[in-house]
Amino acid sequence: MSDALATRSTVSEIRAEVQLIQQILEGIMKKDVHYGTIPGTPKPTLYKPGSEKILRTFHIGVDPSENVQDLSTDDEIRYRVFARAFNQGTGDTLGVGVGECSSNEEKYKWRRPVCDEEFDETPENRKRLVWKRGQKPYQLKQVRTNPADVANTILKMAKKRAQIDMTLTVTAASDVFEQDLEDLPEEIREEVVRDKGNGKPPMQPPQEKKGMKDPDGPASDAQIKAISAMWGKLGLEDNLKYSYCTEAAGMENVIESTKELTKGAASKVIDRLNRDIETKKAQEG
Repeated sequence: MSDALATRSTVSEIRAEVQLIQQILEGIMKKDVHYGTIPGTPKPTLYKPGSEKILRTFHIGVDPSENVQDLSTDDEIRYRVFARAFNQGTGDTLGVGVGECSSNEEKYKWRRPVCDEEFDETPENRKRLVWKRGQKPYQLKQVRTNPADVANTILKMAKKRAQIDMTLTVTAASDVFEQDLEDLPEEIREEVVRDKGNGKPPMQPPQEKKGMKDPDGPASDAQIKAISAMWGKLGLEDNLKYSYCTEAAGMENVIESTKELTKGAASKVIDRLNRDIETKKAQEG
């Protein structure tokens, strides 16, 4: 009898915890700040600010003296971090999350050259031409990043991934959220999405915002002002702004002014800027 009651109590508590996480998602969290959505996945992806909201709700602390393993080599920065969760009232350990990050990941390993001269002067084994997707596939010049330049970013990203893994594990929030899909290169992400969908191709992102009128018309003044303001938040250098917009919008030829963007293209740029600003915030802790 007591065992049956205990089981019912446990089930009730678990149900209440899941409902509380759903309430946090719907009532407190903001899309593209605390979580994001990946086309083709049924669940949103949890960001670091979102994990902090959940941990605070459940009075869960993160051990500030995380176990950090330095797996770096001469040409790679790599960290593995173990984040311990504890009850803030009792200090009891509730679980451990694991996260890892490497400077050999695509987005850290390569960068755009400052100019064509830098690309030309870079040794052959430290530069490349890479194909990118757009309205038509196009090639982009890239050079290797100095691993030491991103060492702090790699460590913070490993800590972020460990914290999110711990949050999902300890609070059973995996019922509601995915983890780390936004960190994957687009091609690999699509494979993961396809696997999760039992072989079904991923849903294609909408080509225009719902309710957007005349997506092929010129970008609005509000869109152009928003892009300019978000450039500053992201800290983009002047010589990279227009190539960034071109890539984000999926255009073939590099634009020379945001006035060349259509409303639909500007919307894609703003969405990309929002994601990259959120990533930057997470990296800066």
